[in-house]
Amino acid sequence: MVIVGAAIVRNGQLLAQQRAWPADHAGQWELPGGRVEDGEGDEAALARECLEELDVAVTVGGRVGDDVPLPGGKVLRIYAASLLSAADEPRAVEHKDVRWISARELDDLDWLPADRILLPALHALLEGP
Repeated sequence: MVIVGAAIVRNGQLLAQQRAWPADHAGQWELPGGRVEDGEGDEAALARECLEELDVAVTVGGRVGDDVPLPGGKVLRIYAASLLSAADEPRAVEHKDVRWISARELDDLDWLPADRILLPALHALLEGP
């Protein structure tokens, strides 16, 4: 099973969301995203998840980092993304909070373990070549 995540960047900052549940991960930060459903491609799943979790439409770009193995044979796959409309402001529909963060702030958040593995790739995305 594939779990897709969005590295949404705007004005040099990355969008992170703070989990409200389950209890053992409440308060930790992650990238928006979720499960790819049967018959759904990665890009379509990511666009659907961003609409459900953030109430925004996104354009999905290229891959960010390598696949991250998850428990139960799942894999986390991250894609770069951008807001379809500059006027849209993501909101925490299913999460406790959303926040735009700079490259300097990346390491300061309490990331979920799988997302923490991706910090070098996220730094590269925000800081450029």
